[in-house]
Amino acid sequence: MSEHAREAASFLKALANANRLQVLCALSEAELSVSALMQRVPLSQSAMSQHLAVLRADGLVATRRESQTVYYRIAPGPAMALIEVLHDHFCGTPG
Repeated sequence: MSEHAREAASFLKALANANRLQVLCALSEAELSVSALMQRVPLSQSAMSQHLAVLRADGLVATRRESQTVYYRIAPGPAMALIEVLHDHFCGTPG
């Protein structure tokens, strides 16, 4: 049980950043390259890379490479359901 608690804490820590949440909102709509993500989320390339590294390390995003372009998507698994809920409640236009 304590291992599950540590995993959950790590997962929630990765989500506890507004920029990473914006990245996840964008990725919940489509698989995107880093350059496409940067058009949707206003971050420098180095900041975007750091946030993607955190999300990847915690298993929240997965990648695929096509030639020299790396595409990111929401990783399948238990986190996907929570990200879908977050998207439904927080990624739309402010009301």
